[in-house]
Amino acid sequence: MSEKHALRPLVLGVTLAMLGQVAQAETLNLQQCVERALSQNPDIEISQAQIGQAQAAVRQAEANHLPKVNLSMTGTYTNDALNAFGLKLSQRQATFGDFGAGEFNPANPTVLSVAPHDLNHPGGMGNINTRIEVLVPVYNGGMVESYVRQARAYTRAAQAGDAHARQMLIKNVLMAYQGVHTARAYVKVAEQAKAAAEEYVRITDRLLQQGMAVKSDVLTAQVHLDDVKLQLARARNTEAAALDQLHLLLGMPLEAPLDVGPEFVPQPLLGEVSELQQKAKDAHPALQALRHQLEGMSANVDVARAGLLPQFNILLRQDWNDKTFGFESSSYTVAGVLSWNAFDAGGTSAAVDRAQAARIETAAKLRQAEEGIQFQVREAQRKAHEADEAVAARRLAVEQAEEAQRLVKKRYENGLATIIELLAAQTQLDKAQADLVAARYEQVVQRAELKRAVGLLSVEQL
Repeated sequence: MSEKHALRPLVLGVTLAMLGQVAQAETLNLQQCVERALSQNPDIEISQAQIGQAQAAVRQAEANHLPKVNLSMTGTYTNDALNAFGLKLSQRQATFGDFGAGEFNPANPTVLSVAPHDLNHPGGMGNINTRIEVLVPVYNGGMVESYVRQARAYTRAAQAGDAHARQMLIKNVLMAYQGVHTARAYVKVAEQAKAAAEEYVRITDRLLQQGMAVKSDVLTAQVHLDDVKLQLARARNTEAAALDQLHLLLGMPLEAPLDVGPEFVPQPLLGEVSELQQKAKDAHPALQALRHQLEGMSANVDVARAGLLPQFNILLRQDWNDKTFGFESSSYTVAGVLSWNAFDAGGTSAAVDRAQAARIETAAKLRQAEEGIQFQVREAQRKAHEADEAVAARRLAVEQAEEAQRLVKKRYENGLATIIELLAAQTQLDKAQADLVAARYEQVVQRAELKRAVGLLSVEQL
């Protein structure tokens, strides 16, 4: 066999191994899921873009403190009498002849009424004006400073909003991550129920052969098995949906192979409700965002009020005028411009009133949010405690249902119980196990919700 043919099995084996690695699902633990979500989730990209917009607004507002420099070049060609003469003056080319000196005749008694033809009917005049203009802001009633304060406040609000969005995303990732485990626990419960139902079908069929059961018992056991198979299919669909939800939160394509690491149960958040409420009031990012928005609204009131005050700016201008491109006929202009909107039919005052109303609205929203957060913390703590108690109760219920099912099964095998009693005991056990799975999931959700309500939800705090 040639060397070329000898290499084919090796190449094929390496290729299959690589394809196997590609198809293998990527397993991520909770921390890795959260980190990926925080770096790829569209909600975080949106909040980061909002921060970028706010920061750009700060730079834009601060730029109004500095002089503005404008460069321009304007080409003009006209035979308008006034403009043509003005362009000649700008080019330093005006002569006595332009005033009709050649047509002046002292001997003519009506000479003063003679209209100079060249002055009134000039030919076409071309000019290229090159200009550098500098506008220096001196005083604007505090408008620029207010714009800067407003932009900085909105930047802090956007940053607090980003922190709030991150906490919400962490909670959603945790719910989806644990939701996969919960769905798999349901699958396991359903598989155990299916195995038990299949065994009941075999036991009932054997008892029928021994004359200890009737045909209807076998049919009842078979119907129960079919129902359990349907529950198993639903549980598997729930697992697939939970994985799809996790894909979306992580910003991954739905077809990308993904698996989750070990289960994760957050540590309980300890403390009296009053202490947790105070922490939430001080540090909750949603409240911080509203407080910074209120600062921005207050600055906006000052912006509107600045329109009632005078403004003073300095203008510096350098011009060059020539028939062609060049820097001939240089001239400069220095001007101080004082302006004051003395009367605008109440438009500026209305803008002040509008800004004040918006600030009052935001202040009311802040008070409402603070009260809402206080309620959320109290309610979340209650539900977290309730979820912990539910897990303990469900564990006990499973132990009791397992013992009851064991006893009824033994009685049925000895002909002392009916198939209905056996299936009822098994159904109770299945329900107790499913309730325990649900209670564990609820415990994870409520512990995370309490930390989110307090404003302390992070990977480190989980």
